Amino acid sequence: MKIYQLVASLNFGDAIGNDVIAKKHVIEDMGIETEIYAAHVAPKITEPGAYVIDKMPKVNEDDIVIYHMGNGSPMNHMVTELNCRRIMFYHNITPYEFFGIDNVNSVENCRRGIEDMHTHMKGKFDAYICASQFSKDDMVKMGYKEDLIDVIPIIVPFEDYSQTPDEAMMRKLSDGVTNILFVGRIAPNKKHEDIIRAFAYYKKNVNENSRLILVGSHDPNGMYYNDIVSYVEKLGVEDVVFPGHISFAEILAIYSKADVFLCMSEHEGFCVPLVEAMTFGVPVIAYDACAVPETLGGSGVVVDDKDPVFLSKVINEVVNNQEMRKTIIEAQKKRLEDFRYDKLKDEFQRFLKDFMAKYPPLNNDDSKKKL
Repeated sequence: MKIYQLVASLNFGDAIGNDVIAKKHVIEDMGIETEIYAAHVAPKITEPGAYVIDKMPKVNEDDIVIYHMGNGSPMNHMVTELNCRRIMFYHNITPYEFFGIDNVNSVENCRRGIEDMHTHMKGKFDAYICASQFSKDDMVKMGYKEDLIDVIPIIVPFEDYSQTPDEAMMRKLSDGVTNILFVGRIAPNKKHEDIIRAFAYYKKNVNENSRLILVGSHDPNGMYYNDIVSYVEKLGVEDVVFPGHISFAEILAIYSKADVFLCMSEHEGFCVPLVEAMTFGVPVIAYDACAVPETLGGSGVVVDDKDPVFLSKVINEVVNNQEMRKTIIEAQKKRLEDFRYDKLKDEFQRFLKDFMAKYPPLNNDDSKKKL
């Protein structure tokens, strides 16, 4: 028996790609042979056992496929034809309406993915996992049975964050400037414009000795990145930095020197950067939407208003009120206990053991009913 993980794109440094690789290590620790296959494998991926889908061997009926569902990939249909036991990990799909201002291809990709979830994917898997209750509720609304969906958060290998941060970046950000940070792909659902608007007011009216760092890659064929760069220029605000898709060591340095993590995103299935910020003791201020408050779990500062004046006051308090800052960081540290690697590793391994006991290998006639 083998366990194959399938994903449309195995990208370097993104949440889904990191989760797929982390799950591979957890499965290997069970003594089970496992491999990853994707339509696209980023050149920077060095993980052994990660291949393009064209190299995938024929699966046997006693094999297990874990399909990471997150867009409108043609693999959505291919995976349902495999004669084996099948699990879907639903990472959620961004509503396609967000991308109308960016890229028509992204609109169509998300639209197809949502359509496949509503129609083609139903009845084709033995079990489902979501990283958040928010995503589980999303599946239930689409007609999936609530009692057949497990919630297991994304596995974060925290030991990776103990690596040495980039020295040059550390020196650059150790200049006494207040660093406000957001980490995430530059895409319309992340609402970078709301972060920029709040920072513009904060810098001009509250703390001119401040810097906004927006870490994340962008779609080179999209309009959104150029739009927000132009927006910064129109606002006339300085010290807004777009480092791009930087090295992991540089990201570690930026987290280490951040004073506040500011998230205004309106669609997240989990939002790993929130957990990363908590890991580095960076107080989080986040908008009350999607899975964000669930991931924070009562920690951080959750706001329901994006008014720049209001947000500037909140940022100022978090930066300067040391008692408040300490309380926030302590609550975030406590929340991190729920995401401990060993805890989620045990939870995922237990799920797989229960799954293998409940769903023995398929019969040759493929007559076993899918849920």
